[in-house]
Amino acid sequence: MTAPTLPPDSRPHSMTATVTALLQQGRRQLANSSDSPRLDAEVLLSHVMQVDRAHLYANPERVIEAEQAGKYAHLLGERLTGRPVAHLTGEREFWSLSFHVTPDVLSPRPETELLVEQALENIPADQHCETLDLGCGSGAIAIALATERPRCRLTATDRSNRALAVARENATANCCEHIRFLEGSWFEPVGKQRFDLIVSNPPYIATEQPGLTDPELAFEPPQALYSGIDGLDDIHFIIRHAPSHLKAGGRLLLEHGFDQAGRIADLLTQAGFTEIYTYPDLAGQPRVTEARLGAPE
Repeated sequence: MTAPTLPPDSRPHSMTATVTALLQQGRRQLANSSDSPRLDAEVLLSHVMQVDRAHLYANPERVIEAEQAGKYAHLLGERLTGRPVAHLTGEREFWSLSFHVTPDVLSPRPETELLVEQALENIPADQHCETLDLGCGSGAIAIALATERPRCRLTATDRSNRALAVARENATANCCEHIRFLEGSWFEPVGKQRFDLIVSNPPYIATEQPGLTDPELAFEPPQALYSGIDGLDDIHFIIRHAPSHLKAGGRLLLEHGFDQAGRIADLLTQAGFTEIYTYPDLAGQPRVTEARLGAPE
């Protein structure tokens, strides 16, 4: 006997949606809680589908089954709480490289690419420039420099062994296993060694102003963010001790807050640095300061 045909509205069906529909849903949900709702939605859906974002554009009508749609909805809900996309996916792009991130490390941010750019200006491509990355976290800065300057001799320090484990994993994944990673606070692991260049993205947020920061930072390791009542405790320490770890004419590059450049320049001058320059980020905010140890050239 032939089974009866069910009317269209009563046939069993699974819950499905297209790529386009899910992306639209994500953008709507994140519109009031993210500075980049479209990008966030694309990254989260790509992660769930295990494809790159180009695949989403090439297959807008691809049907996504209920299981993946459910995982995507869960990630959107987590994102609404302020949790960083990098923590939800476990990875972050920086300098066109992919980095594994965990709650133990600060997620690399686009403005830090300015620090890499200015560091590269001071590392000749054909020389073995001794370079130190202080507080390396995920290893993003050191690894970006290593990919651009393979002859550079890079040392990276961090006081967190968990952060260093992430950094070493990222170095291996990006074929930069020649970087020397050392555990310890700031200069402690390098002893009396001197370098041609020191770079750092240290903590620089004032502890008395946490409410003025990005809500995502509540999910980042606080030791990588906050540094005293004015945000300058760690920067002050680095500047004070950097002359003992720089060769004559060596340079120090620091990322910092948009309102700290003037005070940092004063600290650098007091420590014997010259040729002090501050560079703006893409938003036009003072973000990276560079200085040379000793008399001007």
